[in-house]
Amino acid sequence: MDAARMTTYDAIMFPADDRPPHVVPLMTSGLSLSAPGIEPYRCGRVPHPEVYMDYIADQLGSSAWNFHLIEALDGMLTKFSTPYILFYPVVSRDGMPFPVNKCIREIQGDRFDEARAWRGNLVVAKYKDNKYSVMTDASMADFPLIKNYLSTHKAPS
Repeated sequence: MDAARMTTYDAIMFPADDRPPHVVPLMTSGLSLSAPGIEPYRCGRVPHPEVYMDYIADQLGSSAWNFHLIEALDGMLTKFSTPYILFYPVVSRDGMPFPVNKCIREIQGDRFDEARAWRGNLVVAKYKDNKYSVMTDASMADFPLIKNYLSTHKAPS
């Protein structure tokens, strides 16, 4: 990662441990290859949420994490004009599963399902438009929407 070409955007991190969600600077670097159609890269930047993901396989870059789009809440007829993208770890450095995210477990309450639990540290970024063409800063003002979404949605299987 070339520091001179790094751009940061504020994102919200949901730590897997007992820390509360908080804003972190999400580093992005310029995209050297074209990747049309793939949301995290449509803006011409490569996000680096792995910096905040404990126990992630460090040598795999973006292959060690995946993403999930947050485009609407249940019951909404239209999508958010400024959607979110949630990054989550998928490959640990030792092959063991990531720990259950305690924060999301608490948010889900009685709806929590260990088999489909969000695991590891999660990082949520925000886009300026629903074409995912430009990232923008998220803030704790975005937290209630993301919390609402996570309260009813399990991790992808």
